[in-house]
Amino acid sequence: MRGLFAGRALFEPKRRASAFAASAFAAALLTAGCAQGGSGGSEEGTSGGEEAASGEPLSVVASTTQIADFVRNVGGEAVEEQQILQPNTDPHDYEPRPEDVRATSVAELVFVNGDDLDPWMESLVSESGSEAEVVTLSESIPERIEGDHAHEGEDQAHSDEHAHEGEDHAHEGEEHAEEAHSEEEHAHDSEYDPHWWHDPNNAVAAVEEIRDRLAEADPENAEVYRRNAGEYVERLRTLDAEIEECIAGVPEEDRKLVTDHDSFEYFTERYGLRTVGAVIPSQTTQAQPSAQDTAELIRVIEEEDVQAIFPQETVGSSLADTVANETGATAEYTLYGDALGPEGSDGDTYLKMMSANADSIVRGLTGGEQGCETSVAG
Repeated sequence: MRGLFAGRALFEPKRRASAFAASAFAAALLTAGCAQGGSGGSEEGTSGGEEAASGEPLSVVASTTQIADFVRNVGGEAVEEQQILQPNTDPHDYEPRPEDVRATSVAELVFVNGDDLDPWMESLVSESGSEAEVVTLSESIPERIEGDHAHEGEDQAHSDEHAHEGEDHAHEGEEHAEEAHSEEEHAHDSEYDPHWWHDPNNAVAAVEEIRDRLAEADPENAEVYRRNAGEYVERLRTLDAEIEECIAGVPEEDRKLVTDHDSFEYFTERYGLRTVGAVIPSQTTQAQPSAQDTAELIRVIEEEDVQAIFPQETVGSSLADTVANETGATAEYTLYGDALGPEGSDGDTYLKMMSANADSIVRGLTGGEQGCETSVAG
């Protein structure tokens, strides 16, 4: 069935050790039958759920903050949702907690991002003993962008070509192969970029998948889920149109984006911006840029006359600040990348996060002369 772990093949074991402590699982499983706490997410931003739900709430786990927000908006009061990642948490190095095991062990549905953003979810589901249906939302995205793994293959092919050019080049190829192997330790193993939610049209696809899966699992409240999803999708489409209008107001020659890592390709593809580079040239924050990488980024920023570098809320900005100081670009406008912001921030719901990001990008690219306000943030 589409959206499930097909033989658990989606989540390949990572080279970097990230195993859970057996004692933590044992303790969590001993108390799995105890009363479960409420959702880990903000109560704000849910447009649905006003229609009365029937029966006991459906127990649902969501791996990331943005997926949890989608579930809250579609499920409303008919769903008891538990999000695993907390606000401003980097998913690339997350270690699930005993309470995550407890929540997963009693869940009836589990929604995950996929594409190697949350590979720890496989172990979490397995070790919890959960019999929940696991839905991989990246599989519902109609047009996915190639990820680091695909580009690594291209790089290796080029390296192999040069290896035949001469003995010296062959030795160089071996050195580069070793470097590539080292970098691969930290890179996404997925074929696709996992940051699909930065295009609201992909959020619509995910919301519709969530709607259908909730309705299948809980037919009694199917109409509630359909109604809530319909209202939320309208807001997503309005958001998309308003962001498009904002970006269109930025001169085309200034639509150049430099972020702290390669996580905004879906945003740039959707709104006609051009990714010039990234402080960490990878789709995972666990990669480390070399001195050569940083020097090349500085050269490109100066050559392209890039006005702003956009650090991410979940990643330290020290390296971005260093590059900004070297180039004269500003690094004062931050973005929400891999997670929503804490409750009360301007990024604590998906709609607010996308609006805040669009505003920061427009301000950064126009020297603060323009901004982006949307009517649906909340």
